[in-house]
Parts: sequence; C-alpha cells; structure tokens
Amino acid sequence: MPSKPPTETMPVDVFLESYPPPMREIADRLRVILKRATPEASERVRLGWRLLAYDLPIKRHGAYFAWIGAEKTHVHIGFPKGVLMDDPRHVMKGAGITKFARWLTYVPGQPIDEEQVTELVLESARVAVIPKGLGLQLARR
Repeated sequence: MPSKPPTETMPVDVFLESYPPPMREIADRLRVILKRATPEASERVRLGWRLLAYDLPIKRHGAYFAWIGAEKTHVHIGFPKGVLMDDPRHVMKGAGITKFARWLTYVPGQPIDEEQVTELVLESARVAVIPKGLGLQLARR
C-alpha cells in the first residue's frame, strides 16, 4: 500500500512573516481571540489556501470550523459553514458570493470587537458538528 505524501507544514509565525506588519498584527489579535474562545482547537497553516485553519478535535480528522486569512490590505476571519450560523448582528459577509462560507474583514486601524468575534467563533464551533447532509438541508431553507 503506498504511503500518503507528507503534508506541508510551516510554523505560523514563519507563514505570517510574508505579510505587512499591520496585517500580522490583525491576524495575531484574531488568533488570540479564537484560541481563547476554543482552546481545544488546533491551528495549522494551509499553504495551498494561504490561510490559517482551525479544527476541533472531533470526528475522525477533526472538524474544520474557522480560518484566518491575511492579505496585503486586510485580514479575514471566516467560517466554512457560516450560512448555518446565527448572525444576530448581521455582520458577516459572503451571502451572494459563496454558498456556505461567511466571514468578517478587518483593515488596519479598524477596531476588533472581541465579544462579537468570540460569539461567532463559538457559533461556528457549534455548527461544525452538524452532519453534512443535515447541514445541506438547513442551508437550502
């Protein structure tokens, strides 16, 4: 049986070095909030997607529930099943752009509402365990 190819790994700090300092600062702030809200989550660099991915230690391979993606002018914190999430403040973007994912975007100098981000991270962790078939049914409503 052939072995699986090794997954690419890179330390988060090394990955973030390629971004301008203001974007690294935003990403680091979001990382702190996310880790505080879900200390059990694992963090990994997804080189192909150029983002930090977060998984909960459930299911066989974990449950992917959030990402932080830095770009040259802004940073996103996103949720792959965002369409299923409660967003009582109606702050998430992505409707009409993607079927399922939703996100928040931050630019330098913009305040980060820690309470709001924490609520969304916890909500994303909640919906991450919804079975795929059920999630699709809920999303179609």
